[in-house]
Amino acid sequence: MNESFSEKVKDVVSKIPKGQTMTYGQVARLAGSPGAARVVGSLMKANFDPTIPCHRVIRSDGKIGGYNRGGSSAKRALLEKEGAL
Repeated sequence: MNESFSEKVKDVVSKIPKGQTMTYGQVARLAGSPGAARVVGSLMKANFDPTIPCHRVIRSDGKIGGYNRGGSSAKRALLEKEGAL
């Protein structure tokens, strides 16, 4: 069976180790669609599965980006707690 892009993105993001981050573009490339960084962002915005650590996905310019569970300040706090910032 062919895995959907959404499933591939979730698989990539679920494997980002604690204390590390990836950019939306890196996730898109590893999921098989190098030009789909914005799609990755949309998928992460819609992700409410606690097993998918979407807070570990950041913008390519180094900025934190949005977070659907408390905004960018909550995302920053989680990344700091994990030692990623």
